[in-house]
This record gives sequence, C-alpha cells and structure tokens, in this order.
Amino acid sequence: MKSITRLTLLISILFSLNVWAAKTTAMMAPEFSLSGQDGKTYKLSEVLKEGHYVVLEWFNNDCPYVKKHYDSGNMQALQKQFTDKGVKWFSISSSAVGKQGHLDAAAATKVRVDRKQMSTAILLDSKGEVGKLYGAKTTPHMFVINPKGEMIYSGAIDSDTSYRPEAVKGAKNYVVDALTESMAGKKVAKATTAPYGCSVKY
Repeated sequence: MKSITRLTLLISILFSLNVWAAKTTAMMAPEFSLSGQDGKTYKLSEVLKEGHYVVLEWFNNDCPYVKKHYDSGNMQALQKQFTDKGVKWFSISSSAVGKQGHLDAAAATKVRVDRKQMSTAILLDSKGEVGKLYGAKTTPHMFVINPKGEMIYSGAIDSDTSYRPEAVKGAKNYVVDALTESMAGKKVAKATTAPYGCSVKY
C-alpha cells in the first residue's frame, strides 16, 4: 500500500514539474515597432494589450512563393478569415533598399491595392531589424503570437513547398491549425516547421 502511495506521489511530482516546465519555457515574441504603409506606427505590445492574436507574414511581392499564395487568393482569404475574428495580421517587408521586393510606403500602398490584401497592414522593415530579430529566413515565413505574447507557431505557411499556385489546394495549412487550436483553448500540435520560399532580401 505504501509503495502505491509513494508511486502516486512521485507521479504527481513529475506531472507538476512538467506543467511548470511547459509554463516557463514558452518563447515570448520579441517586441517591435514598425510603420505601416498607412503611416501608422504598430507596436506589438500595444496590439497584445488589446487582447489580439497576431500573425506575422514575411512578404516579398516579387517572390514566386509569395505569388503562389496571392495569385491563388489563398493568402487574402486567410487574412480575411482571421482578421474577421479579431486577429491582427501584419505582412512585413524586410527587403533592403535596392533589393528585390523593397517597398516604401507609396509602393506598399499600391501593392496592397493590387493584391487586394486583407491584412491589417504592410509593415516596412527595410533595415531588416525586425526580420533579423525574429530570424525570418524566407518569404513567406509565418509567426503566430497569442494574446499573452507567446510564440505559438513559427515556420512554413503550409505543407506543400512547391511554388505553383495549384499546390495550395489540399495542402495542410499550419497557420490555420495553430490559430484554430489555440483559439479553442487547445495546445498547438505543431509549433514549428521548416519555412520555405525565397530568402529574405536583407
């Protein structure tokens, strides 16, 4: 009987340690502040303070992999689906001046209209400071942040690494899964994947 009691106590202690570890190892999203194509300044902590989930989508309008998701209408549909639910979705341009995909405010405004983007804003990061802070490697490279400021997903947008627009259909979308699971109070099953796409043009 004593051995059973000790076993139960040991299991309880181990469970408590696992819970504590899970709570203390959650990666917090780095703070940033960037100007949008609309002239507004967007600061992560202020957005989180309002209780929003945040999606960061590294963006290069000239990248074939970005075109895959925009030409198919997939990215715009995802942006609308989740911004309608209160998610703040930021497309971030980290292409340096003179590099492929570089955008200033005027160019970003035109791209936003031409692409019929439904994101909250295009954020301008031409010095690449925020991109490097987050370790953004590709376009698109996706990050999902919960209202507590915890990074709950980072990596590829979906499971099909092809640049062909038709490849979107049938692919497993990791961003959708992460948001859906977390917003339902569940643990995100796949928190990281390897990003694919064009290299960010720092």
